[in-house]
Amino acid sequence: MTLFNRIFAGHQKQKTGFVLALGGGGGRGLAHLGVLEVLEEHHLKPDVIVGTSIGALFGAMYAVNPDARMVIRHAEEILASDLFNSIELPVLNDEEDDSWLSRLTAAAKQTLLYTKAATDTSFADTNALVDIAYGFCGGESFADAKIPLFITAVHFPGGECELFSIDSDVKLPCAIAASMAIPGVFTPVSIGDKKYVDGGVAAELPSKEAKMVARPDQLVVAVNVGARPRPDVEPANVYGMLDWSSEIKSLYLRRYSKEYADVVIEPLVSFTQWHDFSNPEQEIDRGRQAAYEQMPKLIKMLEGK
Repeated sequence: MTLFNRIFAGHQKQKTGFVLALGGGGGRGLAHLGVLEVLEEHHLKPDVIVGTSIGALFGAMYAVNPDARMVIRHAEEILASDLFNSIELPVLNDEEDDSWLSRLTAAAKQTLLYTKAATDTSFADTNALVDIAYGFCGGESFADAKIPLFITAVHFPGGECELFSIDSDVKLPCAIAASMAIPGVFTPVSIGDKKYVDGGVAAELPSKEAKMVARPDQLVVAVNVGARPRPDVEPANVYGMLDWSSEIKSLYLRRYSKEYADVVIEPLVSFTQWHDFSNPEQEIDRGRQAAYEQMPKLIKMLEGK
């Protein structure tokens, strides 16, 4: 064997495991559950989980209770509960019904939302987020996680990206709530003497953060459930334009983040609205299908082929 071949063979050593990066995306993140189920079917479990926003929530659920089917069943129960449905998320467009009464109601709702948007910094309080996080994952501490867990959040107003873990002096539900606190929708979450907002502001797809905590012999597997603007729909107002520009920026930032991953799983959920949790089985199944497509590549890399 030549020197070049020996060096090349050294780089091809078998990987002994992987770090799983679960991205943010609201209702689109239900696809994470399908990915976790397919990984289990192939007897693959992550050595570490790094989660952002909804990825932090479902990642924590699985880290605390590494049984995908049980996690899916519990998530579906929570989504149907009064606790979850008591959170009113701001929706500026309602296209379900085109009757004059529905249009009048929608116009009144939008007027109230626009007024609140102009006079306040958020639409909803974060206390319910902490309750939701505890209800979903059932753990009080990072020490309750059977799989090491890292959660992203962004310091407010400084903007630095924080990576919470078992080494952080923070309760698990508070870390999850901070990672899910979408700016403008929820008030920042206070942890100690600092405030935090949605980790997706800085790390919507936390593959770079996963690479930071991975060992040299571990792969990074990233699940991207980010949004993509619809090519056939133009924004109808200023808020729509701001949302569109945010989606475009996130799209390109995720492309950059994917460079840190060895395997990227991308469920076909990009046109699902972030606040839409109405079709959990559909989104979970999209996660399954995307994971099945990437299993041969992942298994081959883990075997060092």
